[in-house]
Amino acid sequence: MRVLVVDDEVQLAEDVARGLRREGYAVDVANDGITAVELALLNSYDLICLDVTMPGMDGREVCRRLRQHPFDTQPRVLMLTARDSIEDRVGGLDDGADDYLVKPFSYLELLARVRSLLRRDTVVTSSVLTVGDIELDDARHQARRGERALDLTAKEFALLRFFMGRPGEVVSQETLLEHVWDANTDPFTNTVRVTVGTLRRKLQQGDEPPAIETIIGRGYRLNES
Repeated sequence: MRVLVVDDEVQLAEDVARGLRREGYAVDVANDGITAVELALLNSYDLICLDVTMPGMDGREVCRRLRQHPFDTQPRVLMLTARDSIEDRVGGLDDGADDYLVKPFSYLELLARVRSLLRRDTVVTSSVLTVGDIELDDARHQARRGERALDLTAKEFALLRFFMGRPGEVVSQETLLEHVWDANTDPFTNTVRVTVGTLRRKLQQGDEPPAIETIIGRGYRLNES
């Protein structure tokens, strides 16, 4: 999943981004509202962690502008702010935020809210995803096939998580590049094909049936059985 972290506190933004990247999320960072809007209109974000109090264009204005834009799928917005009055929370939600987290916050709570918001656009209702004999525990960052634990890199874990949120769907290489990789990725490299290949090999051992199917000319599909 691709996330945009927006905060004029540069160190805080980098710390949040670093933590999310360790969990396998693709993360971009903006330190002001104008840049945030520009990035959000350019890239397909699944979630935006948005600070409210910023000079110039504040987070509420950013949220209002994004909600007015005709995205195919609107990004989820998690507002981060030191303002904790009921009026501030209601105002942020009325501007289009999906959730509200008051600073200072626990990183573990932030991560839990990120996972919860990202599940809203899928068939997933808990942090444990199960497709066939493959199980992924997002909260514990563990995956297994049957009784076998899967030793996945952060990017392979993120890729499997994306597939498991869309079981049986054909997902194009372009969609994977938009949602599992960040803005620093060269779109002309074969990074998607290579990572899908290594994940496929780790998912299939011995006589296990193939888990990921290549649909020629269209993309990839995680088989449901």
